[in-house]
This record gives sequence, structure tokens and C-alpha cells, in this order.
Amino acid sequence: MKNYQSYIICTSPRSGSTLLCKLLAVTGKSGNPESYFHNPSISDWLSNLDLSPKHSGRECYVLNAIMDAVRERGTGNTGMFGLRLQRKSFDFLIEKIGVLHPGLSSDAKRFQAVFGNTLFIYLTRDNKLEQAISFVKATQSGLWHRAPDGTELERLSAPKELVYDADEIARHLVGLTALDNDWEDWFAGEKIDRMCVSYTELSDDPKEVLARILDRLGVGREVAKGIRPAVAKLADATNQNWMKRFLAERGDVIGFQT
Repeated sequence: MKNYQSYIICTSPRSGSTLLCKLLAVTGKSGNPESYFHNPSISDWLSNLDLSPKHSGRECYVLNAIMDAVRERGTGNTGMFGLRLQRKSFDFLIEKIGVLHPGLSSDAKRFQAVFGNTLFIYLTRDNKLEQAISFVKATQSGLWHRAPDGTELERLSAPKELVYDADEIARHLVGLTALDNDWEDWFAGEKIDRMCVSYTELSDDPKEVLARILDRLGVGREVAKGIRPAVAKLADATNQNWMKRFLAERGDVIGFQT
């Protein structure tokens, strides 16, 4: 078994990553995975990490300070670093890691240099139409995540009326599919033996998925015992109605299959 020091959850929006991150964090043994590089902006990274590094005129000093802070936050007291990485910020992060390690020959080696021996976890949602509808609905409603008891975990805007928008759903369907294709191309190009996790299996049996990941990391399956999901599904009759309507109106035109 490989001796991993870190893992990176490679994903796209509405794939179940918040649920997975919270499951891993609550174990107390597998890091504190968050989207520390969510926006492709050094100034945003500094602000979110509450950093004002010395030698701020030199990029390498700033980037080293950022990576040190991210490693500390993403590890906590667990000895294992965790990171959630959305594809939209991937290229910028790769560029900046390249500044720190220009002599290394691949992206994978640069990640290893920054974060240690890394397990790449590829979290995807096979049904892209469901994913696109979930994204549109969350954007309209403002509610992105809710706890099992109904408490709101993440709201980005005030509630708005939900309106079926086929064009917007189609746009995100194409965009989310492209994000997955980009991940696949990168894994293949870098010859990365990633661990694949689907939204469906995570949703159906989150404890088993957690146990498998912990086992792969070398933490041990038994750590997953007693862990309860802290994020509830938001899908409801509206999601199903929008899906049926979209398939009836546009399924044949775009050649989409669920």
C-alpha cells in the first residue's frame, strides 16, 4: 500500500464534493479538505488565508507562504492533507505550482513536490443532466447545501422563484461535460492512477465510500464507523419535473442520454 501524505478531490460543481469533504474532515484523521484555491487569483488566496507575506514583491515568496498556509489548514492535526480542486481553478494553480518547481517534468510531479505523495480522487456525477439541473436550481434558489435536519449550510443569495430555463440547463450540461473531459484528458496525459468515486455511490452509501477512501489512504476502514453524513440531498419534485420536460423538449436534439 502506498504511503500517502495527501489527497486531492478532483471534481466539478454539484458532484457531492461538499458531502465527501465533510465526511473526511469529521474523522479527525484525514485532513480538512476545502477549496483553498477556489478562485484563480493570488489576491483572493491571500485574503482567504488571512496572509500578508513579507517580500510580497517576489512571486515565489508569496506562493510559498500560500502553500505553507494551505498545507497547515488542509492538514490540521491529522497528519494527512486534503484538498478539493474544481476544474475552473486548475490551470491557474498548475501555473503557479510551476513557478515554484520549474525544473520538474510533469504536473503530477509538481503536485507531489508541494503536497507529498498524493492520491487523486476523481469525483464525478454520471448523469450530467441531473447535475446541470441541480446547478441551475441552486443558482436560482441561492441554496447550495443543507444539513439533514433542514438547517441551511450554504446560501449564496436570497431565495428567488424557481423558473424552468431550458437554455440555461443546456448551457451547463455542455459546460459540466467539458469539465469532466478536461479531467479525463489530464489524468490520461499524466498517467495518473486515480481513484474513481461516483455521485451515485456516494449518495447511496456515503459510509462505504468513506471507508474505501480511508482504506486507500492507509488510514483504515474502521475509522468510518459511526460517521454520519452532514449534508442532505436538495433534489425534489422540481428536479424531476425539469428533467422530464428537458428530455421531452430537447433530448433528441442534443443526443443526450441519462
